[in-house]
Amino acid sequence: MYSKESIDTFLKKQGQLFDEPVADTYEEAEEFLEDCMAVELNSLKDVREYLDEIGADIEGLSLKEIEEACEVFRLPDGRYLVVEG
Repeated sequence: MYSKESIDTFLKKQGQLFDEPVADTYEEAEEFLEDCMAVELNSLKDVREYLDEIGADIEGLSLKEIEEACEVFRLPDGRYLVVEG
């Protein structure tokens, strides 16, 4: 369901969203992403639209500010993973 890049990125950078690790292995990270229904998106514009659709308070935020949000993970291929903590 999730790309290898998403799972690896989340596993390495989960500290940007959580004070303590929620996953120690690739399998745990994949399961966590499935449980919290994380989404992979193609662009920051898509991230903005998604966050707006779910009711996140993003009014007035620039795309740069959205990219820096703790729940937004930039993937090596330029896509984004959004994880609701």
